[in-house]
Amino acid sequence: MAADTHEKTEEPTAKRLQQARDKGQIARSRELSTTLVLVFSAVAFLLFGGYIAESLFTVMQRAFALSRDETYDFTHMFQAMGFAISEVSLPLLGYLMLTLIGGVYGSIALGGYNFTWKSAEPKFSKMNPINGFKRMFGVNGLVELLKAIGKFVVVAFAAYISLIWFKDEALHLDMELYPRNIFHALDLIAWAFLILCLALIPIAAIDVPYQSWKHNEEMKMTKQEVKDERKNAEGDPQVKSRIRRLQYQAAARRMMQEVPKADVVVTNPTHFSVAIKYDEKGNRAPVVIAKGGDELAMHIRKIAAAHGVPLVASPMLARAIFHTTEPDEEIPEKLFMAVAQVLAYVYQLKAFKAGKGKRPVPLKKDLPIPPEMRY
Repeated sequence: MAADTHEKTEEPTAKRLQQARDKGQIARSRELSTTLVLVFSAVAFLLFGGYIAESLFTVMQRAFALSRDETYDFTHMFQAMGFAISEVSLPLLGYLMLTLIGGVYGSIALGGYNFTWKSAEPKFSKMNPINGFKRMFGVNGLVELLKAIGKFVVVAFAAYISLIWFKDEALHLDMELYPRNIFHALDLIAWAFLILCLALIPIAAIDVPYQSWKHNEEMKMTKQEVKDERKNAEGDPQVKSRIRRLQYQAAARRMMQEVPKADVVVTNPTHFSVAIKYDEKGNRAPVVIAKGGDELAMHIRKIAAAHGVPLVASPMLARAIFHTTEPDEEIPEKLFMAVAQVLAYVYQLKAFKAGKGKRPVPLKKDLPIPPEMRY
């Protein structure tokens, strides 16, 4: 049992994941980040590499075609700098922006955006050489070694494919005219670079689910941790039970204070008691001012008897009201007829006792209670 208590077998709760996220502990894949940066960089190289090369070619032509007067003119240096910046800045800016997008997206693709200062705090445990050796020779070190071998294999294979694919074009570059051969060579380099970068996609595709699984395993909780978190979130069950008991006692005392104001108490007669009051001026329907079962039901009957509140035994009606209506709520419309007959009987009985009317006809045992309201 002790082993089960300390074994992390439970899935992490939302609170546990949020706490880890606040500390900077989220699933991250360096392989995914690296691959996206390289792929975006290769695509940017294909899109803007030619423009950058042409701009540099123009700048170099201008720089190497100086007149004698320009070499002795110091202001020419600033003019040449401005010319170089104006020529190269636009395509270079496009290349850098596309690469930046790849870098940012690669960082948040797995785990989402998360900024916290806690992850930047120095941790002296990482400086412990023993922990360093554990990381190197543990499971994580083995996984990193396998990934490194896998990257070497796939990149070497992609490089071999690129050499075979572009071999003929590369060998015939010396037969092309200048500067066409330079731009052609640059184009071959860009495509080879893209192929090498795309070769890393399988490694990233394997690393992403692994890092997600690893993070989930690290975040798993023991059964005791789940219980403690639930206890902290919902409160101690013993404390909650005591609070509910105190609330019930307070509600019961309030109900007992209302019983003497009732017009009638309908009883089961032993298990349930329901105190009803009808104010013709204030309420549309009779209202339940107190109800209880077993001991509380007996207490309601005692208070009612002590204050002269009539007690009417109607088991079916008492159960129906008890199960459908809470204190301070009106009687359901489907029970109006049955409650009206009870109240009419009570009013006639009071009038008879006061000498103002005849003895009322005994109340019918089978009151009009719908089948769905019978309990």
